[in-house]
Amino acid sequence: MTTRISHILAAISVATTLMLPSVSFAKNDHGELPPGLQKKAAKGKPLPPGWQKQYHRGDIIERDLYDRGRIVVPLDDKGLITVNIEGTLFKLNQKTREIIDILAR
Repeated sequence: MTTRISHILAAISVATTLMLPSVSFAKNDHGELPPGLQKKAAKGKPLPPGWQKQYHRGDIIERDLYDRGRIVVPLDDKGLITVNIEGTLFKLNQKTREIIDILAR
């Protein structure tokens, strides 16, 4: 009986993994944009709609994107700033560029 339950649990685990959507627009393991978007950002070209949806709390904003941003709330006593990058407001740790919060998309 225990073996049958473990087989069922394994099958459920595999099925769940296969049902998860694959993300072809995701950042690589180093927290960077895909090469094509890196080139666009480096050239100062606008990024495609929805680019910011790939970012979450704890991610690091790349230097190219950070440099494109405009600081809307200056450095506070906790070392945080709010930056507007192409219409999206990110609250960041100023030294590490770690996303603390995404205020508006």
